[in-house]
Amino acid sequence: MARAGARVPPSCAGSVVVSHIDPRFGARLRALRVGRGLSLRALGQLAHRGKSHLHDLEIAAKAPTPETARHLDEVLQAGGALVRLVGLPVDHDAEADELLARVHASDVSAETLGRIEAGVDDLASAYPTTRPVDLLPMVRRHLAYVGRLLDGRGTLAQRRRLIVAGGWLTVLRATVHIDLQQHSAAGAHLAAAVKLAGHGEHTEIQAWCLETRAWDRLTRGEPRQALELTQQAQRVAPRGSSAYIQATAQEARVWARVGDVRRTRDALDRLERLTANLSVPEQAEHHYRYDPTKALAYTATTLSWAGDPAAEQVARVVLAELDPRGDGGDRPRRSASARLDLALALVAADQPDEASAVAAEAIRSGRVVPSNWWRAREVLRRVEQTGATDVSALREVYETHRPVS
Repeated sequence: MARAGARVPPSCAGSVVVSHIDPRFGARLRALRVGRGLSLRALGQLAHRGKSHLHDLEIAAKAPTPETARHLDEVLQAGGALVRLVGLPVDHDAEADELLARVHASDVSAETLGRIEAGVDDLASAYPTTRPVDLLPMVRRHLAYVGRLLDGRGTLAQRRRLIVAGGWLTVLRATVHIDLQQHSAAGAHLAAAVKLAGHGEHTEIQAWCLETRAWDRLTRGEPRQALELTQQAQRVAPRGSSAYIQATAQEARVWARVGDVRRTRDALDRLERLTANLSVPEQAEHHYRYDPTKALAYTATTLSWAGDPAAEQVARVVLAELDPRGDGGDRPRRSASARLDLALALVAADQPDEASAVAAEAIRSGRVVPSNWWRAREVLRRVEQTGATDVSALREVYETHRPVS
């Protein structure tokens, strides 16, 4: 876990994805890296992996997961050579179906339910600060543990709690796959999460699945489909729940993307009314508990997408709060997004040179996840249209750091 004190069930803390460390993987990885003239640091920047982690893989001190092998294979354009050294690829449909099959098959022990639920909260709270490639194996381990517990026996109430925990973990896993632009995997796990929510009679998880689909569609340039999903999520979610509030915020962003300023403002007004008297949750970074202190950041994003003149000032305030020292702050991923919001607002305000500098800083941070990369691309496109003097520098930073498709 990325956070200190995170609770991991002892039954799953020591699990690994592969059964042994094959030294051939490390040797092949190093040969591919050296053959392309990349240092460990350079490969780490391209693959969004730590230098020390890559070093451990090369010397066979750590075993690669199939996800890591597949990602490095793509980055190094190895044609499947690295994947073949760790076995068969992950079958996401099979993993999702296996969990569902166990829901039908048996009851579950209540002995470790509290620990499982605490683990779910820890992972959801780690989401904003942990790189998707690092968070994914943690979520998979917890899901595997839930699957094993579903083979036990317990009361119907205990069983429902475990099914709900599995639902939260599955929608979180789908969200991480979206961040990594792994759309097929995301679809399989979102479908499983919907079914788990149905078994657990949990409408808020169902609404989060719809909201997550909406975000996926929005980042893929399909705002009309995203709009329908956000509105459906609001119909399904319990009124005033975090899912309902987040779906309202998402609706505002969709209207901003299609350039409808009036409806954007209307959705933001509804969001403000929903959050006016909302208290800060105990775990403020929890992805599935709406934190009203983030409302201003949502507003900055939405106004910048809509091209609203108020966006620049709001975005500056948000960035000053998130990153007062200019080092990324305690929430570097959110700081990177805030810089992209500010850069987009600056372009709209005819300040392309500052927009270039701010966007380049966000990109160099390494905290722009693949699903958010379109925002950096949007800033670059708009800066290029202005003919700004610094556009070549921004283009160089963009090409150096952009994810390999």
